[in-house]
Amino acid sequence: MPRFQPLALLALSFAVVTGAHAADAWPAKPIRWIVPYPAGGGSDFLARTIGQGLSTRVSQPVVVDNKPGGNTAIGAAETARSAPDGYTVLSADNGTLVFNPALYKTLSYNPTRDLAPVTLLGRFPMILVVGPGTQAKTAQEFIAQVKATPGGVNYGSAGAGSPHHLAMELLKTEANLTMTHAPYRGAAPALSDVAAGQIPAMMVDYAAGAGFIKGGKVRPLAVANATRLPQLPDVPTFGELGYKNVEAAALVGMVVPAATPPEVINTLNRQVVASVKDPAIHKKLVDFGVEPVGNTPAQFADLLRSETARWTRLIHDLKISLD
Repeated sequence: MPRFQPLALLALSFAVVTGAHAADAWPAKPIRWIVPYPAGGGSDFLARTIGQGLSTRVSQPVVVDNKPGGNTAIGAAETARSAPDGYTVLSADNGTLVFNPALYKTLSYNPTRDLAPVTLLGRFPMILVVGPGTQAKTAQEFIAQVKATPGGVNYGSAGAGSPHHLAMELLKTEANLTMTHAPYRGAAPALSDVAAGQIPAMMVDYAAGAGFIKGGKVRPLAVANATRLPQLPDVPTFGELGYKNVEAAALVGMVVPAATPPEVINTLNRQVVASVKDPAIHKKLVDFGVEPVGNTPAQFADLLRSETARWTRLIHDLKISLD
């Protein structure tokens, strides 16, 4: 056996040199940033805004490629099949990385096996909003009204399995409410029906709901966040109201194919995080309604593990399935 050691050492040295060379050379060509949603939404805005900064920093074009469909599975599967070289990245939210594996019996990709975390880009905390036809002026009043309504009430969401959907299911569980889910194809049509009084309430992120909230078309009652939102300083958190477990947000991060060299991931991480923290980009994100983050691959991986444990338990307890 000892006579094979030089070969092993040579192979190891080659791997180290190759990995270092890959990190030094990256990027040598344009970066493709897959967004598994249509153009114009929060994930798209995040990718395009941060992508501009990333392009400037690495002196290469960053091309956003919208691949909607399959509850983000189409874009995720395409990323998983791509060359693991740092030139294909994916905007992946908690639907892609946390909810889908619990919601579907079969999935065209495996988040932990096929994708590697780069960084959490930002958070979109959820807000409980009601329409003008709902008399409740506070979250406590709304909860009391739901409990007093025989058969409960309906609520809207941006779609089955979305963070908006599961945030309301979390509130239902914590407050012991009877509510029926009415999924929509996106937050905008659901908000329009809440504003029109067709449906009484929904959970929405500020980025999607800002126009409706500022215009007085819907009324924010509480935020599913650890702290109040700077855009809504007068709106309490659910924790302040006694529901400390009601915290929910759309978490949007960047991932790459799982076999991407760690050196490339770390270089990509440094450049993306620097772009997120650039003062001009940071301000654009906050103004849009995003809570910018930018953390390490290890921190993002730890967050995904804790989020998976929390939400998988809720999904299984409520027997929610999209198959």
